[in-house]
Amino acid sequence: MKRILILTTMLLSMTLSAHASENIKIGAFFDLSGNAAFIGTPTKLVAEMAVEQINNQGGINGRKLELIVGDTEANPAKAVNLAKKFIYKDEVTAIIGPTKTDTGMAVKMLANKGKTPIFMTVGGDPVIMGGKFGPFDWVFKSPQRSSIAVARLFQYLQEHKINTIALLAAADGFGKDGAKWITKMAPEYGIEIVAQESFSPRDTDMTTQLTKVKNASPEAIVAWTIGPAGAIVAKNKAQLGIETPLFQCHGLPDPKYIELAGSASEGNRMPSTKLMVANELPDSDPQKEVIQEFIRLYKEKGYEEQFPINTHSGYAWDAIMIVAKAIEKSGTEAEPLREAIENTRNHIGVSGVYNITPEDHNGLDTDSMVIVEVQDGTFRLAD
Repeated sequence: MKRILILTTMLLSMTLSAHASENIKIGAFFDLSGNAAFIGTPTKLVAEMAVEQINNQGGINGRKLELIVGDTEANPAKAVNLAKKFIYKDEVTAIIGPTKTDTGMAVKMLANKGKTPIFMTVGGDPVIMGGKFGPFDWVFKSPQRSSIAVARLFQYLQEHKINTIALLAAADGFGKDGAKWITKMAPEYGIEIVAQESFSPRDTDMTTQLTKVKNASPEAIVAWTIGPAGAIVAKNKAQLGIETPLFQCHGLPDPKYIELAGSASEGNRMPSTKLMVANELPDSDPQKEVIQEFIRLYKEKGYEEQFPINTHSGYAWDAIMIVAKAIEKSGTEAEPLREAIENTRNHIGVSGVYNITPEDHNGLDTDSMVIVEVQDGTFRLAD
């Protein structure tokens, strides 16, 4: 009987030891090809950098993180297949990504059904909204809500006594989400929308929409899109001789925007994470040290030359770091982990200071954003 007890104890100890030495699997899927690869590819590199940093520091409670990477190809159906693989075949502890709001919405229900925490790097709000958008218990996101970016922009317009705007928004999930919040929140800030136009994010000319906007005589033009379309709006505006100031969305603070828009980008303003103006932050800002260390690591890895740091750069880093801290606190069991993520407080990240709650699965407010302006071919804090 004593031998049986000893053997049982030894087997249990060996099992626990083997489990403790297993890697913690994290699924990560981004647009590594397709029309958002310019965001998805560097996001994947940052995710790998974050995992490497954690593992170099001993992992989480003695266990290494293992990143299982997939390419969503800017295709919601592909994202669904990858999410199923992560949840049911790879049995990951959590998922990071995807890149676009549309693909995020495609996998939202899967994460809830599979009871797997997913920390998205998408811009739109519906992924963490309930009601007609479905439950979001297992879904979190690291970029600021569109509503927060709109609020920060409106604060700036209000401070500068700009009362009328024209809106140009992309006819995709991200553009529609931004347009919804702009039209809903404008009255709260005493702002009137005097013209509203839409375009396909793949359009190569927006002069028709801008001509209509010009005729409405707004005090400012707001464009809500990501990628090359934003630069086309800026160039078409310059070609038409429109002198009305242009404000872009929080997805466009990126050296690529300045490269594509050229001189037409000069004077353009937009809400942004503090990452884009790290050197201008006061030393009292709690994010400054975190951001500067992130920039150092990013440049040390050699990513800056091919993928210059932009407002998207810190999203995967923040998502993984928050998940890692939650795992350290709660372990890898699904429900305790979900609760630990949901109770993240005062996490100082690259993109802001996160205070996640059951009602807010993002946890960032307007103080996480600044308004930047293109000045002499670079981003500076706007006056």
